[in-house]
Amino acid sequence: MNKYKKLVEKKSKSYFLMGAGRDDLIQEGMIGLFKAVRDYRNDTASSFFSFADLCITRQIITAVKAATRQKHMPLNSYVSLNKPIFEEDNDKIVLMDLMPSKQIVDPEELIIDKENIHIIEDELADKLSDFEKDVLEYYVEGIGYVEIAEILEKPVKSIDNALQRIKKKLEIIMKEKK
Repeated sequence: MNKYKKLVEKKSKSYFLMGAGRDDLIQEGMIGLFKAVRDYRNDTASSFFSFADLCITRQIITAVKAATRQKHMPLNSYVSLNKPIFEEDNDKIVLMDLMPSKQIVDPEELIIDKENIHIIEDELADKLSDFEKDVLEYYVEGIGYVEIAEILEKPVKSIDNALQRIKKKLEIIMKEKK
């Protein structure tokens, strides 16, 4: 196997595996090499080198195709409900705490909760600059940092800084509501 490792490394340089490093591509190539060793038959006209080259290439291509498929995207981009909203928060409020409970049946409670959300939204809107409002609007729509930066014609770092300021302002409002 070590004899053909250079072939695997050479083959892996030609490809990019989304969400993985070069070592992962080499590993995929080594799997292809293993399959070549396992499946090669001496009674064929092709040499082992040619067969191994083909198996390595196909294994790497299969891995690249699998990585670019959107089939597993929901699993790969999940957000844990137990993740703290604010990293520096000592109270450790998690997303689950903000989820509406199925146990709330009282319509009065529902109306109060909706009013509280509107109050928080209004207070946050009063404290945000126009730029921060734009960034938040795009961010809530699910648009990523890079795309927001392109739309607003600002550096990505400005978008990140604006979102950090928004989080801090929201954190202050939430602590005042406790």
